[in-house]
Amino acid sequence: MSFQAYLTNIKAKTGMESDDFKKLSDQKGYSVNGQLKPEIKAGEIVTWLKADFDLGHGHAMAIYALLKGIRK
Repeated sequence: MSFQAYLTNIKAKTGMESDDFKKLSDQKGYSVNGQLKPEIKAGEIVTWLKADFDLGHGHAMAIYALLKGIRK
């Protein structure tokens, strides 16, 4: 599955866009201006997204990559 396909499926499941997750991450203290803080590990983001949005591991990792700046 392509990165964009992950984001499309996440939007279908949650109703949220990439920018919405960046804002939420900022509010939770995981990131600043949508960029993940260096001390935040993937596991923290995955746990948050699984608990709050019932996302699977792969979908949560796509959001992690987005926040980390690995993918846009």
